Amino acid sequence: MSTRAGVPSRPAAPGEAQGIIGGSAAPLPTRVLRHGAYEALAMLRNGEQLVLAIVLPLLALTGLVLTPLLDAYGSSRIDVAAPGVLALCTMSTAFTGQGIATGFDRRYGVLRFLSTTPLGRSGLILGKAVAVAVVLAVQLVVIGGTAALMGWSPRPEGILPAALLLLIGSAAFTALGLLVAGTLRPEATLAVTNLVWILLAAAGGVIIPAAALPAAAEPFVAVLPSAALGDGLRHALADGFLDPIACLVLLAWAALASLAAIRWFKWS
Repeated sequence: MSTRAGVPSRPAAPGEAQGIIGGSAAPLPTRVLRHGAYEALAMLRNGEQLVLAIVLPLLALTGLVLTPLLDAYGSSRIDVAAPGVLALCTMSTAFTGQGIATGFDRRYGVLRFLSTTPLGRSGLILGKAVAVAVVLAVQLVVIGGTAALMGWSPRPEGILPAALLLLIGSAAFTALGLLVAGTLRPEATLAVTNLVWILLAAAGGVIIPAAALPAAAEPFVAVLPSAALGDGLRHALADGFLDPIACLVLLAWAALASLAAIRWFKWS
């Protein structure tokens, strides 16, 4: 895969990724897993995507731990920073990464081609979801391991609630990314997804808890998927419990964005 002027380009998936074995279609799970593996490798081999997925979150984690920015929001910088950066990883992979990749796949006719193969439209979407899960798992290992080296010790009873929130959050942001990619021009998708990522990272409740924002902004920020995921992960990993409000907000965003993407997504 190569990149030019910030625009990712890649060839169509090979026959194996489309689920073709010896001229006949493989079972749907095999097709989905193969295409998911192809999509995940494509994301991890893209230098720009890798910077967004790994390098920027690592820089953010280091900066937040070494500076006093988060001192007012908790007794430990790492306890506030690590969950926020994990939420940032979910946004970068599920929303920005998938949005940009899908937008240019749509422009170059890759989506239209793959939707007519044995993979099908449902297999294509499920394969993208698998790819998001794989890349997110890599991010969790890298970011979580780095945070542990910095002294982070999450509550064991909060691991499962955090995993649930990450699962729902990745579904919500993937649906939002597909909605943007399926309705806007690729160049607009590139600009919109990056701009939204920056805005949510800076003032969307991801790093700084929504309750710590100005009173006039808190009610609006609290219903954003970024704030729900960031605050939910902090409650789970620092306090050890599942935040039901955050879970419901993420479920609502996932459902609404999925319905909107199904309704308005254009394959070509």
